[in-house]
Amino acid sequence: MEKHSKIYVAGHRGLVGSALWLTLQRKGYTNLIGLKIDELNLMDASAVNAFFEEEKPEYVILAAAKVGGIVANNTYRGQFIYENLMIQNNVIHHAYLHGVKKLLFLGSTCIYPREAPQPMPEDSLLTSPLEYTNEPYAIAKIAGIKMCESYNLQYGTNFLSVMPTNLYGPNDNFNLETSHVLPALIRKIHLGKCLEENNWVAIKADLNKRPIESIDGNASKESILEKLSKYGISQSQRSNSHSRSISVEIWGSGAPMREFLWSEEMAEACVYVMENVNFSDVTPQPTTDNQQPTTEIRNTHINIGTGREVSIRQIAKLIREKVGFKGELQFNTSKPDGTMKKLTDPSKIHALGWHHKIEIDEGVEKLYNWYTKNQQ
Repeated sequence: MEKHSKIYVAGHRGLVGSALWLTLQRKGYTNLIGLKIDELNLMDASAVNAFFEEEKPEYVILAAAKVGGIVANNTYRGQFIYENLMIQNNVIHHAYLHGVKKLLFLGSTCIYPREAPQPMPEDSLLTSPLEYTNEPYAIAKIAGIKMCESYNLQYGTNFLSVMPTNLYGPNDNFNLETSHVLPALIRKIHLGKCLEENNWVAIKADLNKRPIESIDGNASKESILEKLSKYGISQSQRSNSHSRSISVEIWGSGAPMREFLWSEEMAEACVYVMENVNFSDVTPQPTTDNQQPTTEIRNTHINIGTGREVSIRQIAKLIREKVGFKGELQFNTSKPDGTMKKLTDPSKIHALGWHHKIEIDEGVEKLYNWYTKNQQ
């Protein structure tokens, strides 16, 4: 890519998209395009076609998607498969029709089977059943990978796919109904600390910035406490005492292991791939002069992760420490754990020349500082 190349970042206001936008600007790219959903509905094929016709982007990074945590994935199954298929089908197909030089499709490591080997190599894709709770989303993302591969093989495009592990960072989704585990825990434990300190100014500021359902900072204390309790942030009177006990509920046993990558590092990895990697770099090559190229080209996607994992229980305790919450963490074992282990094998991206730098302790502190500074 040249510094003046026209680059379309689909989903430029989301967690990864906003980090990508800033990373591209920081690296000197000056011709970026980003449109909000009310400016371009990516599920509308005619609107997407008109956009490509008019803007003629040379490069596309497809970071737009309907995303959410285990609750949202399991509840809105139809929306997750339909909306993601529509978005990626429209963008990938029209990128081909309008001669885009390179496209980068962002998926997720939830594409891998529930019982995938750990750490999960790219070759474990489609080897056994998926985790049920996020199956519709995973199938959509698998379809995106296969669409990119298939267009490359049939039409000679240069469309790449990267599969990030669990991401967290600035502009994360802190909606308690739809957020992923780490930002949800940060917000819940932050609100637990505010209750612990009887800091209603902070609670109201939080709810004014990010209402929970229909409840904002103007609601009564009783309504706020009821809504917080619904999402597992509760207070109770200690027996034989005037003091209150604050607890934060966490779904599952806390035993599942998860890998987390700082979103700005994911953005750096994406830009690195756009600048340095082509489809030919991730397809099988003959190892000897006499060996014929394979007729089956699969699993050309690239894992982006740290290759390091931490349990949900450990991450909750780390957040409690960083936030300064002294209350109780209650693990609700009647709720699903989801996949017990989900660790990526980042060997391919390492071989291509990229490695992560920010570890989870530093990242949690950075995200909590960002969250508290963005309450107004």
